[in-house]
Amino acid sequence: MLRVQRVMGSETEFGLSQPGNPRANPMRDSARVVDAYAGPRGLRSSQNFWDFATESPLADARGFFMNIADADSSQLTHIPQDDVEAQYLANVVTENGARYYVDHAHPEYSSPEVLTPRDVVTFDRAGDLVALASVRALEKSGEPVNLYKNNTDSKGSSYGTHENYLVDRGVDFDDIAAGLIPFFVSRQVLCGSGRVGIGREGELPGYQISSRADFFEAEVGLETTLRRPIVNTRDEPHADPAKYRRLHIIIGDATMAEPATFVRFGSTSLVLGLIEAGLAPRIELADALASLQTVSHDLSLSAQLPLTDGSTMTALEIQETYYAACSAHADPDDADTAEVLAEWRRFLDGLADDPRSLADSIDWVAKWVLLEHYRSREGIDWDHPKLALIDVQYHDVRPEKGLFHKLERAGRIRRMTTDAEVETAVVNAPDGTRAFLRSVAVNQLGEDLVAASWDSLVLNAGDFGIVRLPMREPLKGTRQLLAERVSGIESAEGLLQALGVDRLTVKND
Repeated sequence: MLRVQRVMGSETEFGLSQPGNPRANPMRDSARVVDAYAGPRGLRSSQNFWDFATESPLADARGFFMNIADADSSQLTHIPQDDVEAQYLANVVTENGARYYVDHAHPEYSSPEVLTPRDVVTFDRAGDLVALASVRALEKSGEPVNLYKNNTDSKGSSYGTHENYLVDRGVDFDDIAAGLIPFFVSRQVLCGSGRVGIGREGELPGYQISSRADFFEAEVGLETTLRRPIVNTRDEPHADPAKYRRLHIIIGDATMAEPATFVRFGSTSLVLGLIEAGLAPRIELADALASLQTVSHDLSLSAQLPLTDGSTMTALEIQETYYAACSAHADPDDADTAEVLAEWRRFLDGLADDPRSLADSIDWVAKWVLLEHYRSREGIDWDHPKLALIDVQYHDVRPEKGLFHKLERAGRIRRMTTDAEVETAVVNAPDGTRAFLRSVAVNQLGEDLVAASWDSLVLNAGDFGIVRLPMREPLKGTRQLLAERVSGIESAEGLLQALGVDRLTVKND
């Protein structure tokens, strides 16, 4: 039976600006953002603190490695582009087991691994508080920096909000791509963040559903910052590669509304379950890239998308087909799965009846309603520059400035978390994954923690020497398994002893 639980997580690259200084160095400011969070908490921030030894960004899920000479420098996430960039590569592992770092010209928060969409919502929102803490710290400097949880800067640049899901390595990647392409093309109606302007630089007046759709150029591919594909093929599992594949999704928008984040991750996890079971709907778009933009530009949600068999379907009809398949095969006794299906159903019904009824749950609708009210009041068209400013201001992480936060405080956008839950998630790892062990290392080992990554810890362990402790099983290293054993431990050697690791094991590893 289909269940929504799987190892998953979010990544957010924040847009940034230095007020009054349009020529500010974004790499320098990104490093300042990360350091501003790390410093007051005694967290180490350096390019060497992240363990890149097991990373392979040029491994392609289609069975080959891209030649490094053919790769764009932006793909070499484990190598600084040049000496100038190297000095700004800050890397921090936060108290909750997340990663906060400079990804080229943006500060990025990568959440710890979680098991349910509700936990994604909580720990993704915790990342917003991490970003806010950086902004607050820099407000006291002579060079404040503002951060925005969005994906475009209205000047032709787009930056990523990525999703990660562990899937069964035994599933053929072609089947994964075939099952996901029509789902992703249509999914934006559920979780787009909205954008003023049509085209990469907003050269045509109007409003669209997704902030990212105009920037995609391929159906399948390895790149993430150019020739962006609907399905990314990076084969970097950060786990046992014989068992797991990490599906790295780059097509999603940054969602502020918690219900949209919940449905974005929950529906995708269920569809991946369909694909793993060989039960995914057979839908083949005649031109997936054209359809992607058609859906984003169609606020009526009625555009007919051509299929290879000569028929057509709307985005909502495609989503209904996936929903029906997930619902038919779902475990009726699993509460997490039932909650996702219920919200997905509510979204589909609301979008079919009147999208504006979901202004409390979906960002593109909330922003659209806000902008239309302003347009009507001021009597202006979509090409008025004030609308682009409102678009950006919706995503400001500062509660007193961000329009999303003002709507939420007014009760016009639903919450699924509480302030207390999110604040707890900033400093505490999720219970059910190896993020707990990573958090223990950060919070208890001090200088004995040399470096960390998703699937390893590098420790200075006294008589053991320098040790790389592998963590290739995401469901080990959890609070339930280790909390009592690691309580009070203050050294790497003590940690290894608590884990039952002896010198012979370390030597053979």
